[in-house]
Amino acid sequence: MDKDRCLTSPIFRPLEDRKILFGVSGGIAAYKAADFCRRLTRLGAHVKVVLTENGARFVTPLTFSAITGQQAFSSMFHENMHQPMSHIELARWAEVFVILPASADIIGKTACGIADNLLTTLFLAFQGKKLLFPAMNPAMFKNPVVQENISRLRSRGITVAEPEEGTVICGDTGKGKLPGFEHVLFMIRKSLTSKDLKGMNVLVTSGPTREPIDPVRFISNRSSGKMGAALATVASLRGARTHLITGPTCLDVSKPYLSSIKVETAKEMAKHALTEAKAMDVVIMAAAVADYTPVSYNENKMKKSEQRLVLELEKTQDILLELGKIKRPGQILVGFCAETDNLIENAFKKLQKKNLDLIIANDVTTPGAGFDCDTNKVFIIDSEENVEELPLLHKEEVAERIFDKIKNLLSSRS
Repeated sequence: MDKDRCLTSPIFRPLEDRKILFGVSGGIAAYKAADFCRRLTRLGAHVKVVLTENGARFVTPLTFSAITGQQAFSSMFHENMHQPMSHIELARWAEVFVILPASADIIGKTACGIADNLLTTLFLAFQGKKLLFPAMNPAMFKNPVVQENISRLRSRGITVAEPEEGTVICGDTGKGKLPGFEHVLFMIRKSLTSKDLKGMNVLVTSGPTREPIDPVRFISNRSSGKMGAALATVASLRGARTHLITGPTCLDVSKPYLSSIKVETAKEMAKHALTEAKAMDVVIMAAAVADYTPVSYNENKMKKSEQRLVLELEKTQDILLELGKIKRPGQILVGFCAETDNLIENAFKKLQKKNLDLIIANDVTTPGAGFDCDTNKVFIIDSEENVEELPLLHKEEVAERIFDKIKNLLSSRS
């Protein structure tokens, strides 16, 4: 595959101009906070950092100021907090308040309403969404007092993330590690996203399938699963209960916000998709399922012998066609159509034949579109032959447009 065709990617900045107040408490994981702030800034966010006195011992305010381009604060009486109510202005400025790492001390203070420093005072003054990311020794995290304080915060609508299992800096093993950046980013984005899909069940199929020939060989295709992963991410961000069925890819789909099933073959994909679809409000078939599979499987590796090898293939089950046959009234069924010629004509024929509500069509020969790219250039076609052409977009932006169209369909039917 020509990798150059994926190099025209537009900049993807999902946090463009969003305002994040970022609290850093005392803990060794504070060094990760500096990297996280840097990455959030690169995604377009405006980040203002507030540190506790102990947090500033691990990473200096100057470091955060340099990374974010914003003044960082560590005291109610900071020299740049010249206005009497400057801390209140910080609370009014932000859209979301993140505390990372959240130490046992800061969890206890915020749970009890103690305001003895700038960070805890802001926590009481801030009226928006609050996210805490605990990071500490596993024994500390398991302590009943810490757990009671976490429960108290959650009962007030404050999001407290679960730390990850693993070995922490002191060598102990258990639950206490700070989650990775991608999970933190998802939770921040979700706090800033309208939940217009709340209460809906959405099924997305993704990736390729592999049809085995022998223990070392198989038939497959170039699908990376990125479009399906983008659809599942956006559905989850917008509040849906999201279910993902994925073929083999290099993507990590083990997300706490996703119910995911990994499959290998078209037969396995069909089994799970046809079962799961029965309870879904929206089904999006983004997987690139193999059209053919070998008639027979060789238990042992086939040896090179003849100059030519004839491989007998048979058709696989057409999953999308079967989903169209069992589609419930009110259920939305979306298909994908990757073509190299007669794109709109072929896509609309597929939409009609398979009883789809929408079909997403793309020409895989277009630079930046199709397999293995972070971007896509698609046409969204509905059953009334309306065609919406999208420009080259990041696949998550394409997913947003697809769900906007799905919401319009649902609204028109209600």
